[in-house]
Amino acid sequence: MKRILYGVMVSAVLAIGCTPAGQGTAGRVYVTNERSGDLSVIDVSTQRVLTTIPLGKRPRGLRASPDHSLLYVALSGSPIAGPGVDEDTLPPADKKADGIGVVDLKSHRLLRVMPSGSDPEQVAVSLDGKTLFIANEDDAKISAIDAVSGKLIAEMEVGGEPEGVNLRPDGKEVWVTSENDGAVFVINAAKPEVVQKIPVGHRPRSTTFSPDSARAYVPAENDGTVSVIDTATYTVVATITLSGTDQRPMGGAISSDGKFLYMTTGRGKTVAIIDTATNTRVGSVEVGPRPWGVAISQDDKTVFTANGPSNDVSFVDVQSRSVKARVKVGDGPWGALFVP
Repeated sequence: MKRILYGVMVSAVLAIGCTPAGQGTAGRVYVTNERSGDLSVIDVSTQRVLTTIPLGKRPRGLRASPDHSLLYVALSGSPIAGPGVDEDTLPPADKKADGIGVVDLKSHRLLRVMPSGSDPEQVAVSLDGKTLFIANEDDAKISAIDAVSGKLIAEMEVGGEPEGVNLRPDGKEVWVTSENDGAVFVINAAKPEVVQKIPVGHRPRSTTFSPDSARAYVPAENDGTVSVIDTATYTVVATITLSGTDQRPMGGAISSDGKFLYMTTGRGKTVAIIDTATNTRVGSVEVGPRPWGVAISQDDKTVFTANGPSNDVSFVDVQSRSVKARVKVGDGPWGALFVP
């Protein structure tokens, strides 16, 4: 499908407080905007949107190549529908829009869109950068494709509505959350094939790993809990309950030393701060309406959240545990990724 690249659009920055949260922090945050079909590129040090890149329909999950030269973005032609929506009332899906957009991070251009399977939601990249793993939400399958040619390597059946697809830091496994099954499916990344199914809570959305790959943290949105899983035994060793109103954990980011997990809570409007030594919440920061995507800077000083309804990204200063800036982006920000 022919896709046209438009010019640069710079959005306004709304600063809150006196000290910029990103001051002294180098890097960029890439944010997918599900409704406007584009990608916002934010310079962290200046808290400014450098450019907005048109991508296609419903960009959601995004991952960078290991060398940070490319960005892979899941695009979907399926209509937006929340839980419990009668699919018969929705417009037909545009399957020609399904694919993985490949963005050059130097020129900020969409290079091409590769085939991906039906309704891709999120994507993971192997450690060598050769293979992409894609959650195909309406097919209940995971596709593994060649990152260069787009050729299908393998297709695996998992539970209904697979969403989160995350590579373990050691590169050995890919973990896929199934919203319908309330489970995580573990895939051998080298094979690739499904090797384990781990029951968790209701409507799991993502997986965040400790840096040493020993623990996995899986939020169950409908339960308001986070399952802590021993990755060696595939057993749930603890369940963290996020008490409070509308605590619906969705996406996570972890500090480089593995001591703190930052979890967005969707309708709860916050980022929950979890001490991984005690598996308890030790803080909470209100960031904006329905945060989903979350990322953390390389220096661990700033957490970024994509706030869908308010069309902005919050910069959370980790030391003070407060929002220091909010940056306007496109319509319906969904995923967030920090690249140094």
